[in-house]
Amino acid sequence: METASEFVKSWMKLTKDWQTQMEAEMAPQLTEGQLQVLELLKAREPMKPSDLLPHLETTPAAVTTLLDRMERNGLVKRTRDESDRRIVWVSTTPLGRSETERGLRIRSEIVNRSLDRLSAHNRQLLVFLISKVAGTRETPASKERPAGRVPSGDDRTEEASA
Repeated sequence: METASEFVKSWMKLTKDWQTQMEAEMAPQLTEGQLQVLELLKAREPMKPSDLLPHLETTPAAVTTLLDRMERNGLVKRTRDESDRRIVWVSTTPLGRSETERGLRIRSEIVNRSLDRLSAHNRQLLVFLISKVAGTRETPASKERPAGRVPSGDDRTEEASA
């Protein structure tokens, strides 16, 4: 239990520090929430506002308010679908694309400043371990494990050192 508490405390401090730095360095044109929308649009443009909901963990009203602000600031544009006027498509403007690149660059610089405190090997290990904790990475050992078998302590040690 001690380890979980220490992890949560460290993780919350780190993410709060990153958020504070991002908000300061991206201001006044861009917020962290707006960058998240722009990043989604970069990957899947155009999108309907409702398509943003599962990625943003917020309410439809909050997405509408966010998009209103972004449209007023020239970051996105909303257009009605030609064949079905009930559908609204959101896409980035040229300013939105340049702000996306600026925001992503700022975020990378902030994260890299934190990661620079670690050796290259420890950076790789940290990414590996956080991916494991988040469930976004499968190791060769976990793929080979027979179904239903719970890894022993030795398996976990081998995976971490892989």
